[in-house]
Amino acid sequence: MEADPDKWFHDRISKDLIQLHSIKEVLYKGQTKFQSIEIIRTGSYGKCLVLDNKIQSSELDEFIYHEALVHPALISHPNPENVFIAGGGEGATLREVYRHNTVEKVTMVDIDEEVISICKEYLPEYHQDSFKDERTELYHTDARQYLADSKEAFDIIIIDLTEPIEEGPAYLLYTEEFYRIAQEKLAENGIMSVQAGCATFNELLNFSAVFNTLKTAFTEVHPYQVDIPSFGGSWGFCFASNNVKPVMSTEEIDSRLQERGVTELRLYDGITHQNLFALPKHLRKVLESQTKLITDDQPLYTYSG
Repeated sequence: MEADPDKWFHDRISKDLIQLHSIKEVLYKGQTKFQSIEIIRTGSYGKCLVLDNKIQSSELDEFIYHEALVHPALISHPNPENVFIAGGGEGATLREVYRHNTVEKVTMVDIDEEVISICKEYLPEYHQDSFKDERTELYHTDARQYLADSKEAFDIIIIDLTEPIEEGPAYLLYTEEFYRIAQEKLAENGIMSVQAGCATFNELLNFSAVFNTLKTAFTEVHPYQVDIPSFGGSWGFCFASNNVKPVMSTEEIDSRLQERGVTELRLYDGITHQNLFALPKHLRKVLESQTKLITDDQPLYTYSG
C-alpha cells in the first residue's frame, strides 16, 4: 500500500473497523451548514458521495442500495401515487421512484440544499435529471416538522437519511416520536421504507434499534438486508405499515413491475424480493433479542470517528 495517507480515504465503519479506499481524485470538498461533504473518485468504486467522513453511496454499487430501499415498498402497494422522501440528496431514490408509472407526485424534503446542489453538478449518473421532473416538489427544511405540519396522506414514505450521529441533521428522524408522526401521515395501505444501518453480525445495534422502535408505531414491521460492497458488508432496511405485508409471489412481483413499466433494474425482481426478506437465523436471533428503543430523550448515535 502507498504510504501517502492523502491517497487513501479512511471510511470508519465502526470504532473497531476502518475500510480504506484509494483516492484517485478529489472532485469536491467543503462544509455545508449541516455537514462536511466530499465527492471523491476511488479506485475500486468510482465516484463516491461522502458526508461527515462516511461514504453514503458509490458509483459502482449505489443501485443496490437505492433499488433495495425503494422497490419492495412501492411494489407492495397496489397503486402508489403520492410519495414522500426524507433525505435522498443524490437524487437516486427519486430516480427509482419515478420508474413506477403510477406515481403522480413526489414530495422530497432534504434540509441541506447545498448537498443537493453539489450532487446535481457532480453526480449526474445518480439523479439522471430526476430533480427536473415536473412531479417533484423539493423543500429544504426539517423533514420531521414538514411531516408533522402536512395535511396530506402519503401512499409511500421513504426515509433515506444519513446515519444518526451526534449534532448531525438526522438523529431525531430515527425516534419513536418521529415514527408515530410518519405513521399518522400514511394513507390506507400506506408503507414506509427505512434505511436502518449496518447489518453485519457484529454491528447490529442501529438495525435492531430501528426495527424495535418502528414496532412501537406500526403493526407490520419487516426487516431485510442486502450486501453493499462499498459499505463494507450487509446493510439493513425496514418495511413498515399499518396493514400491508411484503408477501407476494415471485410471479406477482414480476408481473406488477412489467405493468408499471419498471425495466432495466439491476438488483430487484421477484426472486430478489424473496431473498431480501429471508434473513439468516443468526441475524433474526439478534434482532429478536435486542430491545433498545430510540426516543427523543434517548437518541441513538452511531460512531462517527
